[in-house]
Formats: sequence, structure tokens, C-alpha cells
Amino acid sequence: MSKRHLLSLAVCLASLPALAVEQGEYQINGFGTVGVTHMGGESDLDYGMQGQTTDGWRGDQLSKLAVQLRYGITDTLSVTGQLGTKPVQDSWEAGPGNLYLAWQANDNLTLRGGRLGTPIYMYSETLNVGFSYPWLRLPEEVYSLVQLTSHDGGDVLYNRSTDIGTLSFQVAGGQAIKRDHYALDDIHDIDYRKVFAANLALSTDNFGTFRVGYAEADLQITVDEVITNVGGAQENVLFNGLDGQKGKFSSVGHQYDNGTWLSAAEAVKLTIENDNDAETNAFYIMGGRRFGDYLAHVTYGQLDESSGRQVSMTYGLNYNITPTVTLKSEYKRVDTSQGDESIGAFKANAQQTYDNAAYQKYNGKFGGAPLGTHDADIFSLGVDFIF
Repeated sequence: MSKRHLLSLAVCLASLPALAVEQGEYQINGFGTVGVTHMGGESDLDYGMQGQTTDGWRGDQLSKLAVQLRYGITDTLSVTGQLGTKPVQDSWEAGPGNLYLAWQANDNLTLRGGRLGTPIYMYSETLNVGFSYPWLRLPEEVYSLVQLTSHDGGDVLYNRSTDIGTLSFQVAGGQAIKRDHYALDDIHDIDYRKVFAANLALSTDNFGTFRVGYAEADLQITVDEVITNVGGAQENVLFNGLDGQKGKFSSVGHQYDNGTWLSAAEAVKLTIENDNDAETNAFYIMGGRRFGDYLAHVTYGQLDESSGRQVSMTYGLNYNITPTVTLKSEYKRVDTSQGDESIGAFKANAQQTYDNAAYQKYNGKFGGAPLGTHDADIFSLGVDFIF
């Protein structure tokens, strides 16, 4: 089986309306990653979606494991559930994942209800299936912006063959209450209400897959921490408070893979209402080539905030140990030197954030310390697999 077909299988393992089961039949599949990562460079901040990349070798950012069961209640109605374990900040968390009913109304239309993956990004359906994409670490410039991965509700998937390819449409809605949100080196509860997401994709034989998407939700979160203020006293400070403000996320993307050459690109924009109309824009572009069982790839990523810019270059080399097991190695260079106060995907704790704000407000006259600029050299090594 070719690598291209195996990637399609990996997508099916996660999204799964594509693999129907007949009444009384079941399928058990799984996927996982075992990996380690290390950060060097001049930054004293942690890095990554949950700040788990530090100046020591760690295996609790990349590693994860999940098993998925699908059972056919009837020939058109099935139930799918996942059970897995993955790192959450500095500990491991095990428990159920997505759990939903799927009804295949006809060859083109599928309706699902339950806990579902939220279609935010191009790789949202296979977010935890590392085997389905070339990197060990999805580009943080894009994939660290929205931490919502699943919602409770429903979605509709429609596929139709055309003269130029297969057209796919997905619309989803629901809510996600008391989900983990990583900020200031800690986990906080966040509510996503009135979640709405939709995307349109066109898969062609010769030109790859094109995708456009939009998502929004009403956000409710309180991020407060106790810090030492400029007077030396302990103080509880509110760093971020949202009470129903709407977050909006739009994206465009493209994937191409002809078995030898492959590419991927994704550009996104995030805005939060009543947040001084600030926008965060990010994109990445990846190109790669296979040489037998080897895949060499390179990725440029960029994150633009009002406070500055982060850029990165990622160089990867993968080796297919077996048709379902891939060894991956990566080196990523990250630089925020193009912005005076932007830390990009680096993570500052509450005290560091307060000290920076105090320094900027009073020009350093009453203490505090600027966050400055940061760079890092990140090395990652791991194995992705499906079964």
C-alpha cells in the first residue's frame, strides 16, 4: 500500500464517516506518537502550545496514544468512541475522547451527533493522528491560536463528485463548556458557547485539495493570578476576562501529494470582538519530496500580532520503518527578533507578564522587566504509527 493511501487511511481513522460498518460489525483502530523534544537558544521562556518545550529533553509534549471503536447499530447508523492518553501541561491525562452517533443518510450525506472534533483547521480531523501529516509538531504559528479541539453538538457532512473533483462541505454547531485553556503557564477553564464552524473543500486528482473555513464562538473566561507588584506586595491581577465576546477564525489552505512531491499551506486570521479590534494573522508553507522510504521537508511559518512578529524554519527528515510506522526527526529555528514585545508561541508566566506590563507603563522607573525578544533551536525525534 502506498504512503499516499496510508495517509488517507489515517484520515479515516480520525474522521470516520468514510469507513462505514454494517449492522453488528465493529472496527478497532488506533494511533499514537512516541517522541522527545529539546529546546536550546537564548530564551528563558518555555515554548509550544502548552509551554512543554523546555531546555531539557522531554517526552510529554509529543507522546500520545488512542484507541477507537466503531460499531454498526444498523447498516446506516453507527457509534464511534475514542479512549486515549496525552500530556496536559506537566501531567498525563487519560480518558474518553470523541463519542458520537453517525447516520449515513445516503452516499453523499452524513449526519453526526455527540462529542465531535471541531473543524477549525485544515488538520483538525486528524489533529492527534501524527501519522497523517509530515511534522512531529504541527506549525505552532497557526495551531497555537485556537485551543478548541472538540465540541458537544452535531455536524453535517456532504460530498459530491464533480467534473473537477470531489466537493466536500461540513457545517458544525454546539458548545464546549469548561474546557482547558493554557495561559500564563497554567490551565484555566474556558466556555465556548454558540460554536459555529463551516468549511468547504475541493479535492482534485492533479492539483491537490483546496479548503476554506470559518468558525466562531462566544467566549467566557477569567484569567487571574497572584503576583508580586512593583511595591513588593502580593496582588491578585486580572489578566484576561471575556464574558460573551465573540471570537472569529477564518482560514484558507491547500494540500498536494502525488506520491513523490508534497506540499501544504495554511493562512489564518483570529479576531476577538471588543479587544481593541486586534487581529492575529499567521501562515505556514511546507514543501517536501520522497526518496524511496525517506521524506525530506522544509516549512516556513510566520505569526503576526500587534506587538510584533515570530518567524520559524523547520527542517524534517522522515523514514518509513514499516507501512504503518514512521520515524521522524526535526529541527526548528524560531525567532521573534522582528518585534520588540512579541513573544509569539513562547509562554510567559503571570509574574513575567506583569513585570513586562509594569516596565512598559512606567518606562522602567518603578521596576519590572521587559520580555524582550526570544529565539530558540528546537530538536524533536519521534515515531508516529497507526494500527
